[in-house]
Amino acid sequence: MNQHPSDPNASPSGSTALRFDVVAGLTAAAVVLPKAMAYATVAGLPVAVGLYTAFIPMIVYALLGSSQVLSVSSTTTLAILAGTQLGLAVPDGDPAKLVTATATLTALVGVMLVLARLLRLGFVANFISAPVLTGFKAGIGLVIVLDQVPKLLGIHITKEEFFLDLVSVMQHIPATSLLTLAVAAATFAVLLGMERLWPHSPAPLIAVGGGIAAAWFFGLEALGVSTVGLIPPGFPSLTIPDLALIEQLLPGALGIALMSFTETIAAGRAFARPDDPPIDANRELVATGAGNLGGALLGAMPAGGGTSQTAVVRAVGGRSQKASLVTAGTAVATMLLLAPVLSLLPHATLAAIVIVYSVGLIQPGEFRAIRNVRTMEFRWALVACAGVLVFGTLKGIVVAIIVSMIDLASQTAHPRVHVIGRKRGADVLRPLSADHPDDETFEGLLIVRPEGPLFFLNAQYVADQIRARVAQHKPRVIVLDMSRVFDLEYSALQALKEGEKRWTESGALIWLVGLNPGVLEMVRNAGLAGRLGRERMLYNAREAIERYQALQATAGGTMNPAAS
Repeated sequence: MNQHPSDPNASPSGSTALRFDVVAGLTAAAVVLPKAMAYATVAGLPVAVGLYTAFIPMIVYALLGSSQVLSVSSTTTLAILAGTQLGLAVPDGDPAKLVTATATLTALVGVMLVLARLLRLGFVANFISAPVLTGFKAGIGLVIVLDQVPKLLGIHITKEEFFLDLVSVMQHIPATSLLTLAVAAATFAVLLGMERLWPHSPAPLIAVGGGIAAAWFFGLEALGVSTVGLIPPGFPSLTIPDLALIEQLLPGALGIALMSFTETIAAGRAFARPDDPPIDANRELVATGAGNLGGALLGAMPAGGGTSQTAVVRAVGGRSQKASLVTAGTAVATMLLLAPVLSLLPHATLAAIVIVYSVGLIQPGEFRAIRNVRTMEFRWALVACAGVLVFGTLKGIVVAIIVSMIDLASQTAHPRVHVIGRKRGADVLRPLSADHPDDETFEGLLIVRPEGPLFFLNAQYVADQIRARVAQHKPRVIVLDMSRVFDLEYSALQALKEGEKRWTESGALIWLVGLNPGVLEMVRNAGLAGRLGRERMLYNAREAIERYQALQATAGGTMNPAAS
């Protein structure tokens, strides 16, 4: 039986698998290399830096990474973050200083990733929530698109911050070069048309080839269309990072390292098949860290796993990191043989490539989906997006992390506290709600179930919620169902002890039910278990209902809590 190369159940022979990887690597190169050059321009760097970034980092990851197919080079997010930081470090744009600053920044990113592995900080990939990351990437996408618009129009503006740049672009529109705009429009037509008719095609390669051919045949540079210019042929020279720049570049490197790791983990997990080895977060830290360290010595910009390029590898049948080695080899061949030809490439062509492959960062559908599920998280996404536009990309990371932490704190500070009833005619306990108006409760008995860990941040909130329900139902017995509480911190335990004492003095009793072993140990160590006794610490809420009903029957329906 013939098996398709993209069939997850296929098990091709060694030679067949190698052929698939070679084809996948060459196809990925046709997509990755033009995009890598384009992303270098996003960072304000020569296009050759994009080729360097698709060389050493990709090889190192192929040897050390845990993903079978993840393709590692630059990404839109990393490019704009690196460009922002380099712009601060080298405000005059001096080429020699820029080369050293790029090597230093990339090396710092690599060191931070390796250090994070030594400290077992793989969990930091989850520090930015999905809604906040959606907003952050949308902000990045808008910044990148606006940054490329002047190159599409053939105009020049003094870059400041997003909204001022937007006004400046609008003011300069009358000075648009129609020929430059035509080159950009033709590139858009090639990219969008091929992606629509032939998904995962080498559209960027065709666009780059077409742009170079047009520049050569029509003499576009002489007609005023800006081109890439001289690209040094051959291997890049060894670049030593400058220790004097560490203090200045360190904050930006920290943010770039976080985003590199976050994107790498996300892309690796997205394209992992059930029969692939699991993605190891700590191993990914080592692989991406070492890749950036190696790339820094050749002047590469910060690198990480890319979703779109990995999708190409997977779509055309790539099965192992041999595909990445083929892509890296193609980058070497391009550096050695094609540098003079690439010098003819119009900037408008690169700008169009950047926009087409960056606009996907802006996902209105994701915003709608978040809003449909939870309005508060939709607001956090908008705040994260606005943070990038107002404060800039690097400070936008800080805003995104702070917003994520506030979101987490908000959720943990306000856990749900349910009043539990029983489905009429069935032994089913569930929270009372308008959807189940016939659920029964028991006169004089209130079952309250908090959910999640109880600690200093939410102890007072939970106490207030329980107090409000006690005031509403006026029970003789308050059953605290702790089956959904997996941790009880000291402050919350003190609040529980104080509440038990207060309610007992007011004529109501506290029964604790459903304690897990850890929480039970806390209750015992605090002396609360001895105060309650075995009669008021029960296995679950059902046992509490049975005990309460039995006591009522014994007391003739007028149970005195103090007597129990």
